[in-house]
Amino acid sequence: MKKAFIVGVVGLCLFELANVYFIMPMPGSQRMRSVEFAHLLFTWRWWIRGLFGLSLLVGLAPAWRTVGWRRWLVPASLVILAAVGYMANFKMAADQMFRQPTSLVMQSAARNTVPLDRLVVGIEINDDARAYPLRFIGYHHHIRDIVGGQPVLVSYCTVCRTGRVFVPAVDGKLETFRLVGMDHFNAMLEDSTSGTWWRQANGEAIVGDRKGAMLTEIPSVQVTLEQWLTLHPNSQIMQGDTLFESEYAKDYSFERGTSRRKLTGTDTISWRDKSWVVGLTVNGRSKAYDWNQLRRERIIHDTVGGVPIVLVLARDTTSFFAFERPNAESLFSLRGDSLVTSSGVYALTGRGASGQLKPLRASQEFWHSWRTFQPATERYQ
Repeated sequence: MKKAFIVGVVGLCLFELANVYFIMPMPGSQRMRSVEFAHLLFTWRWWIRGLFGLSLLVGLAPAWRTVGWRRWLVPASLVILAAVGYMANFKMAADQMFRQPTSLVMQSAARNTVPLDRLVVGIEINDDARAYPLRFIGYHHHIRDIVGGQPVLVSYCTVCRTGRVFVPAVDGKLETFRLVGMDHFNAMLEDSTSGTWWRQANGEAIVGDRKGAMLTEIPSVQVTLEQWLTLHPNSQIMQGDTLFESEYAKDYSFERGTSRRKLTGTDTISWRDKSWVVGLTVNGRSKAYDWNQLRRERIIHDTVGGVPIVLVLARDTTSFFAFERPNAESLFSLRGDSLVTSSGVYALTGRGASGQLKPLRASQEFWHSWRTFQPATERYQ
């Protein structure tokens, strides 16, 4: 009976720690193929807790009747168990560490308080333009909004440097998500209906009843707020929630790539794990472009998935855009922040007197993230 108490306490402690270890950035955890096991543990958590809890209760009285100082190991064990449970479920749980804003405040450029050199994820739907500063969404990881009448899920993972915007609907029905943890250093969201876990990097359901489903991605760009407002002067800009002011990044080190922190720092040497790339996927083919090379050249012409593309960096050396070229012979040059070709001049929105260039989804990511989730990717040399 005393052994039952020990089994209960040790089993519960190990379970609560395992429930966190496999879905948080712990030593070794993010390099394992363990997401299915982690999801199984989480799905059956109350049954597992009940089993070990029953064992604890069965052995509690006999353990307390132990003669001598050893009986005091019983309350000490219970205190340790309570501390482990509290830490695992209220301090180390992803949705407790990174909470959602209590309200989403959007302001016009005239009333905006966000510095213009801050990076934002920008989207435009039905002439409704909105900007979401990385400083805020990097902490929250995901926020909900309605843009141009369309519900959107704006997400950002600082460990992967991935910004994505999705339609928060599955099978035509709006869904609610929470941050559950990460897999291979990418944030995972859990839907409230089925408990399925979804990958932030591409909107794929990776484990659960809806495995294999995909969220619809909405085109977005990552640019400075100043560049965004130049292109969209009537945009609304997300403001920080004062409740989380102490949690938001105080400096520009992450945004500018000067951070050297283990999870979110940047390698300055090209093609290292934490160096930056711009990734494109066209017609099912993926290609990565070295950020250092893009900064040197500012404009790159290439073909991806049989489609001629142009990748361009604005004068601020931070904002980037990708477009489909009209044909393989169309070559562009830069004049300030305008794309110039023989057929005319285009703004960085892709709009020009002779038509509209088709924007392509391009994402700035850490190289380790892009190659993990696009394993067949090519590298532009």
